[in-house]
Amino acid sequence: MINFFFVSMEFFFILIYNNIGCEKMNIYDKNLEELEEYFLNINEKKFKAKQLYKWLYQKKITSYDEVTDIKKEIINKLKEDLPLETVKIVKVEKDKDVNKYLFRLKDHKHIEAVLMKHDYGNSICVSSQVGCNMGCKFCESGRRKKVRNLTTSEMVTQLLLVEENLGSKISHVVIMGIGEPFDNYEAVMNFVKIINNPFGLQIGSRHITISTCGIVPKIYEFMNFPYQVNLAISLHAPNNEIRNKIMPINQVYPIEEMIKAVKKYSDKTNRRVTFEYIMLRDINDSMTCAKELSTLLKGINCYVNIIPYNETENISFRRSEVFQITKFYDILKKNNINVTIRREFGSKISAACGQLRSKKEEL
Repeated sequence: MINFFFVSMEFFFILIYNNIGCEKMNIYDKNLEELEEYFLNINEKKFKAKQLYKWLYQKKITSYDEVTDIKKEIINKLKEDLPLETVKIVKVEKDKDVNKYLFRLKDHKHIEAVLMKHDYGNSICVSSQVGCNMGCKFCESGRRKKVRNLTTSEMVTQLLLVEENLGSKISHVVIMGIGEPFDNYEAVMNFVKIINNPFGLQIGSRHITISTCGIVPKIYEFMNFPYQVNLAISLHAPNNEIRNKIMPINQVYPIEEMIKAVKKYSDKTNRRVTFEYIMLRDINDSMTCAKELSTLLKGINCYVNIIPYNETENISFRRSEVFQITKFYDILKKNNINVTIRREFGSKISAACGQLRSKKEEL
């Protein structure tokens, strides 16, 4: 017998999971308009969609049997057509003002979310893919390649389970965990529609941020998205020479192309863009880099978020010294660039993005 046929059960499971039509859509995959259409298609009034949304996102039911104002025969059909399923929390690591969650998906793969407690509310950083194909050299998530995109429901239920675990509401959402959100564009935009909906999780659009490493065509597409969602760019270098070395996406969409797209986005939406800048010792943290960055961003409605690097044993990059970060910050300020240094969270837990997942799956 040819060895080709001896495929592992895990590979077979993933293959089946990703085949179109082999996996039923989950109720949490449906935005309100889609759910209204579903009810109309089964000859029911579309207002039932809002009734069901209230149960899902305000009362946060865990079973259809808890619904009391929709007929039993409709509930039975919902059970058959749109299962009510969530991801599973398998581990929580805690530090001061931060929880890191490891989730297991239906195909037994793992993703992460990070809950950060601020004085203005609770902020969560969610994943959008299992692994990542962008290959940023400093990133633990990029070290482990993309397995598949997350479904909208797998993103939505990250929030629901964290809120349940926390016992309080999440007020801000950042799509900056494992994966490149613009590489899973449709599911991510649908996720935004659900969590922003007044019958959904009611998270204001200006409290939602999507981060990209710089997929230029999607930046242009995103500028037409009819929600006032924030855009963050993972920049991490002031020029093509450095960025090419640490971020392969730059070889496809160089800095000048990405900056052109960002300027058009900002002009059209009148929204400020965040540039994320991880400080890597002796790589992108020189004073020359700070001056180049100031020139690059001059005139753009933006601010720079300087991020002290979270080191991991699997990657050789090291964080910049505190004095170097401070000097870098000062140069940007002197050049009239709005800039902050991100508050550090999780020094006692697996802080790097993807680190908890890697530990689990590499055991």
